[in-house]
Amino acid sequence: MITLSGVRLERGGRLVLSGIELALSERRIGIIGANGSGKSSFARLLNGLLVPTQGSVTVEGLDTGKEAKAVRRKVGFVFQNPDNQVVYPTVGEDLAFGLKGRGLARPEITAKVEATLERFGLSGFGDRLVHELSGGERQMVALAGVLILEPQWLVLDEPTTLLDRRNTRTMMAAVEALEQNVVLVTHDLSLVETCDRVLVFGEGRIVADAAPREAIATYLRLVS
Repeated sequence: MITLSGVRLERGGRLVLSGIELALSERRIGIIGANGSGKSSFARLLNGLLVPTQGSVTVEGLDTGKEAKAVRRKVGFVFQNPDNQVVYPTVGEDLAFGLKGRGLARPEITAKVEATLERFGLSGFGDRLVHELSGGERQMVALAGVLILEPQWLVLDEPTTLLDRRNTRTMMAAVEALEQNVVLVTHDLSLVETCDRVLVFGEGRIVADAAPREAIATYLRLVS
């Protein structure tokens, strides 16, 4: 479970989020809201990329402000732009990097990289240069690079914004097949229709916390 208690977040002297009280345990949670509503900042709180100005965020009892390294082993994060995440020249190097700090032997790392590439439809990509890949392929590499570390939670911050319809379907099919709990931030309302729970953000607060149909209706009223 991820718990947010009395969370308030200020950035650059500006109030970004306030009054956040939540317990998250559902398998699929959607996050929607207009630009500037605070949803991306909220997502970054969940694995300690941001720390609340007031209040606390805990993941399975671990405080994100005090135990960030342990939290990030439990909560993986996929950015909107894979270029902000994939840092090594080749696909194989990028996937292997996170495993090197886990004390695994080289043959075990190689086997895990190959198995992960196959799992995400990237077989044979190990020696490919990341900058030569398509946008959809780079986003799949970013997803694979997070999931090779086997987090319990996965947070995705608008992962399909830069993708065409075909690559969006490919990405979401991969996400839907995951065993992990998933928190999905998106502007594409169709992607949250099958979530177990949807949070709607408005002006730094949660204005709806409901099943998809009710949450989407609330969002549409806000933006109309």
